[in-house]
Amino acid sequence: MARRARTIDAPLGTGAGDASAENGAADALPLKADILVAGGNYVGMATALGLKQARPNLEVFVADQAPKGASARDGRASAIAAAACRMLKSLGVWDEIAPQAQAITEMVVTDSRRTDPIRPVFLTFDGAVGPGEPFAHMVPNGPMNGALRAKAEEAGVRFIDGVGVDSFDTAENGVSVRLADGRALETRLLVAADGVKSRLRDQAGIKTVRWDYGQSGIVCTVRHSRPHEGRAEEHFLPAGPFAILPLKADEKGHRSSIVWTEKKEDANRLVEADELLFEVELEERFGLKLGEIRVDGKAKAWPLSLTLARDFVKPRFALVGDAAHGIHPIAGQGLNLGFKDAAALAEVIVEADRHGRDIGALDVLENYQRWRRWDTFQLGASTDVLNRLFSNDFGPLRTLRDVGLGIVDRLPRVKGFFIGQAAGLSTDAPRLLRGERI
Repeated sequence: MARRARTIDAPLGTGAGDASAENGAADALPLKADILVAGGNYVGMATALGLKQARPNLEVFVADQAPKGASARDGRASAIAAAACRMLKSLGVWDEIAPQAQAITEMVVTDSRRTDPIRPVFLTFDGAVGPGEPFAHMVPNGPMNGALRAKAEEAGVRFIDGVGVDSFDTAENGVSVRLADGRALETRLLVAADGVKSRLRDQAGIKTVRWDYGQSGIVCTVRHSRPHEGRAEEHFLPAGPFAILPLKADEKGHRSSIVWTEKKEDANRLVEADELLFEVELEERFGLKLGEIRVDGKAKAWPLSLTLARDFVKPRFALVGDAAHGIHPIAGQGLNLGFKDAAALAEVIVEADRHGRDIGALDVLENYQRWRRWDTFQLGASTDVLNRLFSNDFGPLRTLRDVGLGIVDRLPRVKGFFIGQAAGLSTDAPRLLRGERI
């Protein structure tokens, strides 16, 4: 029978203050866990929540270097595919998120130069994968993170806020973890959800395939005077894709999220420019179809690169989310890849625990790696090819890709296949992504 972790005598609070108050007790007795998730972002919390809901007997901790509530204040928004929405429903958090989620009812793709007076539409997608089920929603990160955190606390996941994992040592029967505040924690499995620059991945000796695109993604929210009707647009421009993604209207009016790819130096120049210059440049790409526009808040630029971990697991150690892969946002699949990781890892661990197997054993974790690594490499390679194919102004190549887009637009079955892929619907998807409980 698998060993069950014992807990410390004093209850662990969910705030950084509560955690630090227990330093004396922790010095005398290390914290004990079955699973420690390092990173309190949406992927880390979804992993912890899926595990705890399916196996309440497992002691699941989340250690996050950010203070409590920081993730709920994330002002960005993400495209959530239909499969990920099903997962959030299975986890019991979608009802909290839905009032602020905007269904994407239509997707259009153009290929042009920014100065072209007309941008011909080469490809359109109906936004539904089934009756009443859009292929994606735009969801604000803050409410999504807040809902996941609340449900995880309700399920019994224990949070250590404001304290990340500093280092760890793996032994045959467990992992000795040293937290950033000096406390010790012992766990049977360490899950790294600490981002694309994961320190824990490096400490585990996992190498990556990585190259820099020389591009940055500018992210901002735009207010406009006309409704978007749930329509998303992706304009392929010579510097890179420019995406307009619909957001739920609020009390101030209509909104959209912008993901705008430019060369690094141009992106830095744009976000550091005064507001008027930025909005002039934005309007040239955005157009006036939605009426007068203005930027809501400060735009930010994020360097873009491809990062793929060569291994997703080591003994008693697993990568999820951006710690395992960072891809170009051209297909809007980064977060959805992370949710697939969370669903797959949770299912593998839960099944192993049900059969009395060691949840941190390498042969168990390799089932997760086989499930996720090839799919991740395929999508990483696909987004890389798409970015290189469309982020240029080479005439013959433009003609070739536009013909290709036009052909796809006239083949309903092919379009249906691409919609299904974008929605994350596949026969080998983890149960949570099919809307089932583990």
